[in-house]
Amino acid sequence: MANDDSAALAAVGPRLRALRHQRGTTLTQLAHLTGISVSTLSRLESGSRRPTLELLLPLARAYRVPLDELVDAPATGDPRVHPKPIVRHGVTFLPLTRRPGGLQAFKQILPRDTPTGELTQQTHEGYEWIYVLSGRLRLLLGEHDLMLTPGEVAEFDTRVPHRLLNPGPGTAEALTLFGPQGERLHVRARPADPA
Repeated sequence: MANDDSAALAAVGPRLRALRHQRGTTLTQLAHLTGISVSTLSRLESGSRRPTLELLLPLARAYRVPLDELVDAPATGDPRVHPKPIVRHGVTFLPLTRRPGGLQAFKQILPRDTPTGELTQQTHEGYEWIYVLSGRLRLLLGEHDLMLTPGEVAEFDTRVPHRLLNPGPGTAEALTLFGPQGERLHVRARPADPA
């Protein structure tokens, strides 16, 4: 049993390095996300530092993976993903991706907005793609005021002032892809030209 534990702990470092490379994250970026020094992260990945729970927990959070995946724990038999909802200003975001940085996918559930005074728009770095699943969404984008219905898509640079509202009558749902550094979607397949 002790040999099995030693082998499992020895495999953690290479697994951490592979995960970091797979996600395209540098040691410096990971140190910033976790609060763990670059040298400690480097020693963990090389196997010269023994992994502890205090080190593995922030790494699991940063990579958005279960702790079991970092230590290669035996499968529990339940393959379901249980995303933790994030609620901001009444809007529920269900993360559909589990990696830090790069394109992020979310399902958004927007309750009907109650009309208030001024409709302020916000800006931030990034690029966003929204696909309406159900309900209606009102997209204020700069000087444009657009109504999106199920099956419609909007894509825009988030440095343009914008705001997403649900005019009702019921709840609206949408899939959102967001690139925090302005990453855009690349469509590779196109319908055949009928000519």
